[in-house]
Amino acid sequence: MTHEGEITVPVDLCLPDGRLNPGAVGWTRRPLHRANLRGWGRDKRWEYWGIVTPGHVVGLVASSLDYAGLHGVYVLDRATGVETVKDVVVPLARGAVLPERSGAGRASVRGGGVTIDIDQRPDGTSLRAVAPGVEVDLDVPLPEGHESLGVVVPWGPRRFQYTVKDVGRPVRGRIRLESGEYAVSETDSFAVLDHGRGKWPYSITWNWAAGSGHGRAIQLGGKWTDGTGMTENALFVDGRLHKIGEELAWSYDRTDWLRPWRITGSRVEVEFHPFHEKVARTNLGVVGSETHQCFGHFSGRARTDDGTWVDLDGLVGWAEEARNRW
Repeated sequence: MTHEGEITVPVDLCLPDGRLNPGAVGWTRRPLHRANLRGWGRDKRWEYWGIVTPGHVVGLVASSLDYAGLHGVYVLDRATGVETVKDVVVPLARGAVLPERSGAGRASVRGGGVTIDIDQRPDGTSLRAVAPGVEVDLDVPLPEGHESLGVVVPWGPRRFQYTVKDVGRPVRGRIRLESGEYAVSETDSFAVLDHGRGKWPYSITWNWAAGSGHGRAIQLGGKWTDGTGMTENALFVDGRLHKIGEELAWSYDRTDWLRPWRITGSRVEVEFHPFHEKVARTNLGVVGSETHQCFGHFSGRARTDDGTWVDLDGLVGWAEEARNRW
């Protein structure tokens, strides 16, 4: 069991003056926070959906950093290694609609040839994205009893982040590329949501890993949560969340990102074996980012709340390092 406090009733993320609500700090099994952010300039809002199929990896990002919207559509052909990428920067995040609650309402962004619409319903989410050379039309059902990890990370009263990591969701639909149209079946494909709302410090580094398979999924994070008393680590078994409260040790080679990664702790013994590296860099002067996101397979094990070790061999997903000045 974790030392972190579980929140079980709806709560506002912020106090009326925009500071972090102390009662919002904790973790949840379903989205319960309302991200009532106030002010301008440090707010970060985003929806990221990652989808893994036997043939492709898809990434959709819709975001507002207040002074800019960063939106993108990414598709990797796993057989050929060909990437279809379209990233755009929209000044002042004009036209971006990003709701206060995860799982409710519509998120939408457009600009620079990219259109992304995310319709959130009680029974699931529809994803529609169009960019040069690619169209994505997917439905992500929400199974009965499925749990997700919500966490509020407190750096201080005016710097904090609310994240929802929803791992191992079924997904179905179609991907259209210049090379053809591809069906996505929920029998062998998985979707992952990263919902973020918060007020970030100027410079930050994070690690994130997410792996999905039938009846099992893993969500692991690091660096950005160190020393806050909260983590974004969890094991999912048949849709049920087992919260892991300890900070984990991450080991990987920054000179060769495709070498195996290791992520370890008393309840986690994971190796990640990449098959592809995606590199994303943004440089807007004083604002910049560099992300190395590796797609691959997991091996190892993690422990449930009752001490049972669960085999993670064969889970598919990603591990990444992101460094941001924003």
